[in-house]
Amino acid sequence: MAAFIRTIAAAALSAALTSGALAADGQGFLETIKRHTTLTSAVPENGDQNPYAIVVAPVSAGLIHKDDVLIDNFNNDANLQGTGTTIVAYNPATKKTSLFAQLPRDLAGCPGGVGLSTAMTMLKSGWVIVGSAPSTDGTTATKGAGCLVVLDSNGKVVGTLAGPTINDPWGNMAVVDNGTTAILFVSMAGFDVPDYRKIDPATGKPPIIAKATVLRIELAIPEGQPPKMVSQTVIADGFGQRADKDVFMIGPTGLAIGPDDTLYISDALANRVMAIPNATKATTSAGIGREVTKDGLLQRPLAMCWTPNGHLLVTNGLNGQVVEIDPANGKQLYARWIDANKAQTPPGSGDLFGIAMTPSGDGFYFVQDEVNTLVVAR
Repeated sequence: MAAFIRTIAAAALSAALTSGALAADGQGFLETIKRHTTLTSAVPENGDQNPYAIVVAPVSAGLIHKDDVLIDNFNNDANLQGTGTTIVAYNPATKKTSLFAQLPRDLAGCPGGVGLSTAMTMLKSGWVIVGSAPSTDGTTATKGAGCLVVLDSNGKVVGTLAGPTINDPWGNMAVVDNGTTAILFVSMAGFDVPDYRKIDPATGKPPIIAKATVLRIELAIPEGQPPKMVSQTVIADGFGQRADKDVFMIGPTGLAIGPDDTLYISDALANRVMAIPNATKATTSAGIGREVTKDGLLQRPLAMCWTPNGHLLVTNGLNGQVVEIDPANGKQLYARWIDANKAQTPPGSGDLFGIAMTPSGDGFYFVQDEVNTLVVAR
């Protein structure tokens, strides 16, 4: 994993660190970040909005250039959640944004249709795989089970993956890509999630259903042919998931696979990060796994990625901060404001979803959901 052997020059601690941040001995990645730059709007001509997933292209293929940033949209032009159908591509070299794919709203083989979620990846072989967590009215009252959609590098749908183990692919994928084979880790957060209007009298909120899973999907990728699913295994289960009027659904979101084959999972409703050992080899579920860190700077942890120094960056769902964690000891090192929009309370609440490192390892991309933009922090 090249990302783990890159080095980053030292820099002063950013003044944007939250006053409650904790600092460990030595330098963390967030200390090197000096500024945020808005790059582009993620809104295509059809008006789709609510950008969710971010993927940096590992290769050039079809319409995509290596290092392009792919961004998908969860909402349509009426701002209904679970109805977005578009993926746009931003080219950092030309600074141009183009439409990569517009999927049909009603897609055969995808129960409930299309509403593109945070689950997306591009493989070294050029295929793009994206999750659908669909709705017809923007709420879980009309939620479908969804699917994983396979597209070629020109944005054409070539197949779907669906079935009883797939129910609202939700979190950003972790991927082990060997070219002719690949392993996907995808969280599923839709099992028995009710209409958002069903309220638990004890909490005044929709009930938490402890049925979310992490599914491992092993793919074979014959030359010139779409990926074929070889096997699938639920390697983690029992995570909380809940319908939500404002954000559609809450469940395990961030996934990151470590060099020691440990899969890290952000458990949003329990406000913690969990770890599953032997992720590529496990034959049975490890349940919710081992707790790495909980509460502290975390405020509903969502998307997650690795830094070059082997730490995890996790975006918060309940404020506009990103948190740096050392997974070796579970220490929460820093929190940095990357969206301090005071139109939300707390600032930036509900604005952060996808996150991905820049190819050079000197910063990270993220989306500001409330203004539908792609931003880079360096």
